[in-house]
Amino acid sequence: MAQWIGFMVSVETEDKGTYQGVISAATGSEITIIKPFCDGIPCNSSKVILSAEDITNLQLIQKQESSSGESTVTVAKPIPKRAGRTNSCSEIVSASKTNNYNGSYSYNKSKPIDIELKHTSFNESSSFKTGTPNKKDKYKGRWNKGWKDELCFGSPLDHIINKDFDFEKNLALFDKQAIWDEINSQKPDVIKQADYKKSISKYRHDENILTTTPTVYRQIMVPKQEFCEYVTDEGLIIPSIPRSLRNKLWVAAEALGFSWERRIELMGRAAAEMTLQLVGGGHRLNPHNTHQCPTVVVLCGCNRQGAMGLNAARHLASHGVNTIVYLTSADCPEVQKELALYKLTKNKIITAVSKLPQLTDIIIVSLCEESDNPKRYPELAEWTNSNKAAVLALDPPATGTPNVVTRFSLVPVLPLAHATENGKIYLCNLGFPIQIFNEVGIKYKSPFGSKFVIPLHLNDDI
Repeated sequence: MAQWIGFMVSVETEDKGTYQGVISAATGSEITIIKPFCDGIPCNSSKVILSAEDITNLQLIQKQESSSGESTVTVAKPIPKRAGRTNSCSEIVSASKTNNYNGSYSYNKSKPIDIELKHTSFNESSSFKTGTPNKKDKYKGRWNKGWKDELCFGSPLDHIINKDFDFEKNLALFDKQAIWDEINSQKPDVIKQADYKKSISKYRHDENILTTTPTVYRQIMVPKQEFCEYVTDEGLIIPSIPRSLRNKLWVAAEALGFSWERRIELMGRAAAEMTLQLVGGGHRLNPHNTHQCPTVVVLCGCNRQGAMGLNAARHLASHGVNTIVYLTSADCPEVQKELALYKLTKNKIITAVSKLPQLTDIIIVSLCEESDNPKRYPELAEWTNSNKAAVLALDPPATGTPNVVTRFSLVPVLPLAHATENGKIYLCNLGFPIQIFNEVGIKYKSPFGSKFVIPLHLNDDI
């Protein structure tokens, strides 16, 4: 078997495909080939051992010629046959034969491996006879071009590429700004100035081109600073005022034409607006959702805070809310005026705690005014605390409504130093002009912005 070593061979097997390569060892039971190709694709291993039982056909192609020194064998990559082609895709390259000027041929040391070799001489080619390629040669030229592409790019590279290229890591190594600074540093001063003028940015229509002054967060100054301060969502500081200063503010407002009726109307409307949001807004007050009409209970005392509650109930009734007013007494003039207007809504007015409903959506508490000893209502407090509805207090005392757990409180103009029993504080704008604040020595700038009611948060920085 040693006489077959060095021959180029094409071996067909039953189920492993067709192998081509150079015989490096051969015995009676197996054959070893090096530089193997399987169905035209280079094998990953350097040699392949084939058993005689698997071989169905064996064809010797050519013996490899060896010269002194290292081997110069060039093995072309066979390409698998395409459908409709009888010949192999790998043909003899015209460069394997060089035509001398005297008409003789000089052969290279090796030829490409192919299973079915078709030797085509230059004399058999019609294109060399006539000088004009026929239709058959035209298609043949196209096929050769495609064959070159497949020969170059048809081999699998999965075993070569181990991991993907990290583009982000490579891009991070490139400092664009440093490169541009280096380039600009080499330019003359005249060119630098011209480039600077070109780089001046143009502003859009919605961009501010004027430099703004720093924001002043303390826009309201009071004569006597209390220990409690509040801040808005925008960070503006709202100082609290004592009861005496607020009473002076009411007197100044009354003298300048801002009567209690005006203030009660604005507080009632603000309370109605907050209540509508708390009950669900447009989801509950929808023409297609009349079976879930919200119910609001208003607890009114015999004072100006009670008049605010009646006013809020009237505004809520005008929005279609089912309102129930509990009235302790109607001896106050402001309460009598608002009660007469509320009766026009035809909604309920009760004076007994036992008639209060067990289920309600919101409870508005307007029972007590600011004083050292606010009046207590034990039965109302017990009913309110036993109910699961949210409680909104209108201008409650700074210490809170006695024995009533409040979640929200709505206060006018400037807040008092409210205790935690009043819950979250909301500030209502009564529309006072700046002259009223100047009368009592308050430096004032409106913190409301585009809103009528704003939330306040306790300032923990003081």
